[in-house]
Amino acid sequence: MTQTPILSEAATDFSLARSDKLPKRRLRGGLVNLLYLPAVILFAVFTIYPLISGMQLSFTNWDGYSVDRAFIGWANYLRLFNDSTFHLVLLNTFIYGVGSMVIQQILGLALALALDRPMRGRSTVRAIIYLPVLVSPVIMGTLYYLLFQYNNGAFNDVVGFFGGPRVAWLSSPSASIAIVVAVNSLQFVGISMIIYLAGLQAIPDMYYEASALDGARGWKQFIHITVPLLQPSFATSVVLNLIGGLKLFDVIQVLTKGGPGYSTNSVSTLIGIMYFNNQSAGYASAMGVVLFIIIIVFTLALNAALNRHRLEA
Repeated sequence: MTQTPILSEAATDFSLARSDKLPKRRLRGGLVNLLYLPAVILFAVFTIYPLISGMQLSFTNWDGYSVDRAFIGWANYLRLFNDSTFHLVLLNTFIYGVGSMVIQQILGLALALALDRPMRGRSTVRAIIYLPVLVSPVIMGTLYYLLFQYNNGAFNDVVGFFGGPRVAWLSSPSASIAIVVAVNSLQFVGISMIIYLAGLQAIPDMYYEASALDGARGWKQFIHITVPLLQPSFATSVVLNLIGGLKLFDVIQVLTKGGPGYSTNSVSTLIGIMYFNNQSAGYASAMGVVLFIIIIVFTLALNAALNRHRLEA
């Protein structure tokens, strides 16, 4: 009988102690949530607001400079469907996005496999390959322009040294598109390499050791162990590189300026032409909305397909 008051007093003290801690936990959680506020404000100001404003402008005939604008409904979008130039540029955008993505996956995975092995100077080689990612695309495009330009270009100087005729590398639409894809791929292949290196280093060695005991080596280990376990890295790299390729702007602007004609423009560069040169801000906004929808659809579809394949595997 004498222990009951003691137990009740202990329980009361314990409940009071917990009640004292609960407000502090809520307060700490509130402070953590407040730390998100600057990021949320920046995201709203620089992403959400421009997106909503662009959608609104796409339904107007605004020229980009005057204060007068009129609502014209879906006219800008109907114009897009009948614009052969936009169709050509949209095709170029898909080529830039898909082409760069494929090349970056192949080269990035090959480099990651080569540099994942123990070798002298491995860290230095990794840094050199990743270094172009840190360089502005404008600077990178300028460097490659010095290589491909017709007069005094490094490649033409080499061709002339061996007695060959000069080549107008950037005057052919097909050659210019291929050059843009190659330049963009080589600059950002370091991102894919780093992603795949992280994925390779996360694979436990015991899988390879167990498969080696069963007689599996080399190509069989790559197909049955490396490739399946690299699927998360593959999904991340594909999505990032595809989005970057679809938004390509700087390299095109420096290397070809969208020429000859409109033949090498992407949707991003054509938006700039329509907005600043043609003073068709409403039409340019409609292009931006369409590009945004394309990127969202491609990203969601690609993620869904990769996740489905990963679950089936």
